[in-house]
Amino acid sequence: MSVLLVGTLDTKGAETLHVRDRLRAAGVQVTVLDAGVLGSPFFEPEINREAVYTTAGSSLEAVRRIADRGAAVTLAAEGVAKIALGLHRRGVLTGVLGLGGSAGTTIATAAMRALPLGLPKVMVSTLASGQVRPFVGTRDVLMLHSVVDIAGLNRISRLVLDNAAAAMAGMVKAREAATREPQESLDRPVVAATMFGVTTPCVDMARAILEAAGYEVLVFHATGTGGRTMEELIRDGLIAGVLDLTTTELADELVGGILNAGPDRLTAAAIAGVPQVVSVGALDMVNFGPLDTVPEKFRGRRLHLHNPNVTLMRTTPEEMDRLGLEIAQKVCASRGPTSLMLPLKGVSAIDAEGKPFWWPEANAALTQSIRNWVSPDIDLVEIDAHINDREFAETAARKLLQLMKR
Repeated sequence: MSVLLVGTLDTKGAETLHVRDRLRAAGVQVTVLDAGVLGSPFFEPEINREAVYTTAGSSLEAVRRIADRGAAVTLAAEGVAKIALGLHRRGVLTGVLGLGGSAGTTIATAAMRALPLGLPKVMVSTLASGQVRPFVGTRDVLMLHSVVDIAGLNRISRLVLDNAAAAMAGMVKAREAATREPQESLDRPVVAATMFGVTTPCVDMARAILEAAGYEVLVFHATGTGGRTMEELIRDGLIAGVLDLTTTELADELVGGILNAGPDRLTAAAIAGVPQVVSVGALDMVNFGPLDTVPEKFRGRRLHLHNPNVTLMRTTPEEMDRLGLEIAQKVCASRGPTSLMLPLKGVSAIDAEGKPFWWPEANAALTQSIRNWVSPDIDLVEIDAHINDREFAETAARKLLQLMKR
């Protein structure tokens, strides 16, 4: 049982050796994997680069002959992911730690995304202070910013690398200790729920009812990654029911916001036949970053500064009409019991009378579109309440409980 330490030993050899020694000093077994290509390795690893490229269906000689850095990184990522997955299936992998720039991050995180939730994953990267979604995906990857480039050992890089090794050692030891302790029952069926800050009161009230009924509730923050992760877990067969009250990611996908979950959002439960209660939470908004990042074409729209890093834009009646059609089409494709619930007095904390996004005509366009397009076979429930009212939350939770008992 050991941690897989991934590095390019021709360019990051000294740094990888430093981390290896720190892990061993902490009592953690380590298997070093070399994902380099050109120069000679700084030291001999347990898994050499020839094995990496052979596992990817090529060879080190062929990669060198092609002399294409992008192709080399792609093959290395594939090879490392397959090797890591193989070690995990054999039960000999306790974690993955990688270090690198853009290439090293691409390679090591490919392995991390191939591994299951819970297995420790730490990536020391020069890119960790930027957009990390391509590297993290839907997995629990800890991205640690290297601060300086990973190019030699100095007073800053040593601190960061020492912290990475300590973090990995701590996670591995904590995980080992947890396996020796009595575990909370894993027999409870799992419900997935979606939440945004502006729908939190609703989801919290509904969650309490579901948990009291014996369900374990996984709440996903509807930030794009949250929706993707939930859809993936539904496809994996881990979810017994879905309380999809916050479908705001559909608005970002339609209009061009930064928190979209892709075109497959709101499809996994329908395809798998998983019981679901769907609503229209936070469809009144599209998300952007700081105010100066809002595209010029939207500057004349109704904007709300949620915080210094998040600017919200109100969806228009035309956009709400299109969202209603999309939701109706996706819900109508459901193979399992489904309810579509509409709160008639507002869909978010800032969509209420006197609040910044209160626009009754826009909400009416959404509601009417759903009425026009939804099939009579779908249980359409309209409640004369705000989404964060107790009446709506309790009705949604009890409706899902009914659907799951069928």
